[in-house]
Amino acid sequence: MSLLPTTTVATIARYVGQRVTLGGWVYHKTEKGKLIFILLRDGSGTIQCVTFKKNVSEETFATAQSLTQESSCRITGSVRADERALGGYELDVESIELIGPSHEYPITPKEHGVEFLMAHRHLWVRSAKQHAILRIRAEVIAAAQEWLNEQGFVRFDTPILTATAAEGTTNLFATDYFDLGKAYLAQTGQLYVEAGMMAFGKVYCFGPTFRAEKSKTRRHLTEFWMIEPEVAFADHEDNMRLQEEFVSAIVARVLERRRDDLQTLERDTTLLEQVRPPFPRITYDEAIELIAAHQGEVEGADPLPWGEDFGAPHETLIASKFDRPVFVERFPSAVKAFYMQPDPERPEVALCADLLAPEGYGEIIGGSQRIHDPVLLEQRIREHGLRIEDYEWYLDLRRYGTVPHSGFGMGIERVVAWITGTRHIRETIPFPRQLYRIYP
Repeated sequence: MSLLPTTTVATIARYVGQRVTLGGWVYHKTEKGKLIFILLRDGSGTIQCVTFKKNVSEETFATAQSLTQESSCRITGSVRADERALGGYELDVESIELIGPSHEYPITPKEHGVEFLMAHRHLWVRSAKQHAILRIRAEVIAAAQEWLNEQGFVRFDTPILTATAAEGTTNLFATDYFDLGKAYLAQTGQLYVEAGMMAFGKVYCFGPTFRAEKSKTRRHLTEFWMIEPEVAFADHEDNMRLQEEFVSAIVARVLERRRDDLQTLERDTTLLEQVRPPFPRITYDEAIELIAAHQGEVEGADPLPWGEDFGAPHETLIASKFDRPVFVERFPSAVKAFYMQPDPERPEVALCADLLAPEGYGEIIGGSQRIHDPVLLEQRIREHGLRIEDYEWYLDLRRYGTVPHSGFGMGIERVVAWITGTRHIRETIPFPRQLYRIYP
């Protein structure tokens, strides 16, 4: 028996009629007298391995009988095409090498509560649906970065430890930073990625971000991943066009490459198939009117006075009126971050937009044109009660060759939740961090 797997389940089609060795874990096993059917997963896929007593040694048959859920093993056999089989192929077993036995695996086919599954998240990620969600997550990340790279963007990594807040001071995780006082886990890489934009023109950062909001909704994590592009000489309209092309490309790639995973999740892809530019756009004012006109259709989506930000029910109601993601643009400046460019024709609103996903998944992107006038930016910093000395470097970006520029941040987990049809965001990241959860 080979000491290393000859192939993987994903490439098994190349070896029809040949002997191979697969290394993996027992997902399920069924015994029918002299036949033992082993469903083996190796991370790339799952295949049925058929052990017929008359074709193997007594030792091999006994080993097959001893296999339990999630036991690891190497199985050698002949690859056979079979249209009726899972994935179209089966392995006729010749020998089995047990590597790591699994005793009383805690996650069984029976129903388990969410708390139990989250406490066993390190094992839960092996199950079919969690596996499919996380494979799609990996595809979303790869698609996002590769598309930006192809468009001429440069990845520009930004710090996780920062000395200042980017989007308000009340939701920061603080830590002692040697003799220099407090440092904070980054809420966003945006301010720093703007420095990269001034050097390279088109950049993006990608990494974990942290929000210390005491929120327990199904849309919130305290640690999540964002990809944040920034473009020089780009205005608000350019920014929205970039976003709709970006999101459409990501969805199209997932539909092309991860359709089997979507089927595992029983995801209805009807609306996903319609995700292509242009996306509909409404203003904040129009959204306020829409909410008032459809009062009672979504629980909690009560009419709002002008100037208040939307809650999750309001986003759900707005998005329900469209068959693809929708931009809500020109929010009141007072409810948005200090760096957003005011509309020159109506300074009380900002040149910004939130992109809302359909089917109740809420905001997946927030973006804006940035203030490029150093005088106005300094005024806004003061109005937000922030210390000018903490933002001198950020003001320098406007003092030395300022240009109009725009950018946005896309939350990976929210996009994955929407594409996969996963109701709770905690299943879209390997190890979620929430208000009352930091284990495992």
